[in-house]
Amino acid sequence: MRRRQLGSSDLQVSEISLGSWLTFGVGVEADRARAVVDKAFELEINFIDTANVYGRGAAETFLGEALKGRPRDSYVLATKLYFPMSATDRGLSAAQVEKQLDASLQRLGTDYVDLYQCHRYDAETPLEETMAALTRAVSSGKVRYIGFSEWPAEKIRAAVEMAGVEKFVSSQPQYSLLWREPEGEVIPLCAANGISQIVWSPLAQGVLTGKYAPGTTPPQGTRATSDEMGGFMDRLMQDEVLEAVQRLKPLAAEAGLSLAQFALAWVLRDPNVASAIVGASRPEQLAENAAASGAQVDLGLFAEAERIAAAAST
Repeated sequence: MRRRQLGSSDLQVSEISLGSWLTFGVGVEADRARAVVDKAFELEINFIDTANVYGRGAAETFLGEALKGRPRDSYVLATKLYFPMSATDRGLSAAQVEKQLDASLQRLGTDYVDLYQCHRYDAETPLEETMAALTRAVSSGKVRYIGFSEWPAEKIRAAVEMAGVEKFVSSQPQYSLLWREPEGEVIPLCAANGISQIVWSPLAQGVLTGKYAPGTTPPQGTRATSDEMGGFMDRLMQDEVLEAVQRLKPLAAEAGLSLAQFALAWVLRDPNVASAIVGASRPEQLAENAAASGAQVDLGLFAEAERIAAAAST
């Protein structure tokens, strides 16, 4: 497993990272989820990403138990705040940063997180207040570095230009062959300012594994058949998208990779991408994805894949 530097930080993170949205503490039973975490360490995946809102704290609680006893410097732990945790607890106010950070640390069973991320931009809180609160969190030793997820370019720029505050080292956007929006403004802006991408949904909710065929019912047990997990997949399950994905399979085969590995290698082709977050419900699924790290792919195959994917979204 290769590692990359995370922005201007001194963190070295695995090219493939383990996510916990819709899996740990909610969608996957505990013993199997623990086996996935164990497999991650076996594969030398050192970066684990979660959020307070995943399972309303359940994912963090699970990870706190699963990581217990492992040396704290053997993994890089990231969590987030913003989304509602109760009727009154949400957003990025100074009070919420302090409250939600302490609650996350308690659930995770650790004194600090390596990366604390703003899960979205909070238009109801002045940016100055949020940045000052995050700066205090770093000064306290409870947070090593800070990041954000899905912030608009103008807000990223405003934070970068703010004096006297801690600087962001990471951005967590949705990014895949089927969703390339960050290439427009976010990635160039971040690359110029010491901010790396940690991309989520690099396999487009599993669609880029090729397991969903156009005109057929999704296989039982897959995310698309789950009421809990499949609610975000409507756009991706259109026949024209699924047909395009099937046309990507020969390109992956020519590269000597599974389609999932090919799709992960595609996001990692960008040097500003430090890591691709994958979710896994089985250890063998994680092992397959991890094999994308370090894959050497002819750029002509990537160019053809981009052409096919772009045609499906027009």
